Amino acid sequence: MGGDAPTGRRDSLRNRRLLTRTAREVFAEQGLDAPLDVIARRAGVGNATLYRHFPTRAALVDEVFRDALSGTMDAGERARAAEDAWTGLTRYLHAVFATLAADRGTNDLMTTSLEGVASLEAVHAHNHATVTDLLRRGQAQGTVRPDLTTEDVLLALAALGRVVPALNAVAPDAWARPLALLLDGFRAVPAAPDLPAPPPPAPDLPAPPLTAAQLGDVLLGLGPHRHRRR
Repeated sequence: MGGDAPTGRRDSLRNRRLLTRTAREVFAEQGLDAPLDVIARRAGVGNATLYRHFPTRAALVDEVFRDALSGTMDAGERARAAEDAWTGLTRYLHAVFATLAADRGTNDLMTTSLEGVASLEAVHAHNHATVTDLLRRGQAQGTVRPDLTTEDVLLALAALGRVVPALNAVAPDAWARPLALLLDGFRAVPAAPDLPAPPPPAPDLPAPPLTAAQLGDVLLGLGPHRHRRR
């Protein structure tokens, strides 16, 4: 036996690719909360065909963004390899924000949370490990304020990341300015050799840091379709 695959299988594969490509376009335009029937209609197939291939929104999101998310993990590996942790951290966060600015779907995915997306869970875990490593090394090197936690950083980045699409619509790369100000708040207060005494320490932060579980709940609360599962 041999020859081409059966027509039904070829049509199924074609529809899956078409739905994935169309979903990428719609998510980029409208975010991850875009109605799935819009995706099906634009792809020229029925809702039943979409749900046959992707029974849940999470399954479709995972298919669409798996490759894109791997780029963030690559940036994290490069950042961890930097000898100077502050340099690694700043380069990593600039790379992350450039990704957030690329399209709204990626921004939604990386600044919130959506249950059941395996590739997202992997990139969130890698991101957490990357930031933790860079903060600890930066604190040991005296470049990062000693009371800063990974959850402090990730929450601040998620909050700033949510406004990136609006900033981008006003001016390209407008996010770089608030990111620079945010990074300045992460820095340790440097010693001033020309002063008779060291500068005063930064004031204590007014509330305890979030735990990893609390941060996860916050991001899940911001995520698309947080009130329904489909």
